Amino acid sequence: MSLKKYLFKRIITMFIVLMVTLLITIALVGSNMDSILKQGVSIQVRTEITDNPTIAKSFSSVTEFDFFIQTQIAQRIKIMGLDEPWYSPQRIGLSMYKILFLDFGHATFLTSDSGSSDVKEIILEKLPRTILLFTTATIIVSVIGIFLGTLAGSKIGSKTDRVTSSFAIISSSFPVWWIGMLMIFLFSFTYQIFPARATPLIPFTDPNYIGSLLYHMTLPLITIVMIGFGSWAYLVRNFIVDIVQEDFIFAKKTIGINQKKIIYKHALKNAAPPIITVLALSLSGSLGGAIITEAVFDWPGMGRLYFEAITVMDLPVIIGATYILTVFFLISIFVADLLYGYFDPRVRTEQ
Repeated sequence: MSLKKYLFKRIITMFIVLMVTLLITIALVGSNMDSILKQGVSIQVRTEITDNPTIAKSFSSVTEFDFFIQTQIAQRIKIMGLDEPWYSPQRIGLSMYKILFLDFGHATFLTSDSGSSDVKEIILEKLPRTILLFTTATIIVSVIGIFLGTLAGSKIGSKTDRVTSSFAIISSSFPVWWIGMLMIFLFSFTYQIFPARATPLIPFTDPNYIGSLLYHMTLPLITIVMIGFGSWAYLVRNFIVDIVQEDFIFAKKTIGINQKKIIYKHALKNAAPPIITVLALSLSGSLGGAIITEAVFDWPGMGRLYFEAITVMDLPVIIGATYILTVFFLISIFVADLLYGYFDPRVRTEQ
């Protein structure tokens, strides 16, 4: 299969997955979302009338005034298409179209730091912080893990191999929230090196906000790296162990090629496809799986936004965050497929 056909097939598959995800999300929250939207219209109409006292004074009785309000609400609902059931093709199609182009509406309870209730603005405010923390952590974890894993895999049964394997098992056994609480207790309360809350106390408009954000990020970053690099090293170690058993590695050893060159140039290159896949999944998964970590450290990112939205059942925020994280996941998988096909052309030609 040519590269163009391969790319076209992947893009079509990604789009279908995205549409199915949107459809499932809308189906799960459709009825509740419908009630929230209609309630929002009612509040909006009543607020507009309250802000204009002359409207209320123009009615001679409370009954006429209530009838006017209900008429305005009904008209607004009809204009917005909310008079149709949420499961009608027209409503579902319109909802998917709006979400596809980042029109998530307004949050019911949550707001951005600037006070905006626009879901898109809220997400665009939180997303860079999550990317900053978890992309940095994933890169550091992968670099350390690849180095240690390659070293351990090239010396099977050595002290380095045993220590790496043991640390991977131990570090993976403890939940991140428990290690996070221990780190906060140790470095925030006992030694008072880092703040207990990862959210900067100064406003984001302050010129020193970036520096403060990086300082507050240090403790959760250290925690994520400390927990993650052992598992990464163990995975890479197993990849290398499998490859060094291959015949072409024995052949290179037989003709006298340097051991380090065999490991780092040939074995590691052949282990690249699965390593890249794990790296892509780690990057995308960390953005959506950061709820517990961000909640423990109070990091102002997508994970904490998800946690707060679920707590108060702010459905527009939940839908918007789900869509954005799904897009990031699909993009990471797409990039992983491209790199996988680059390092192993058999993947591209066999499909």
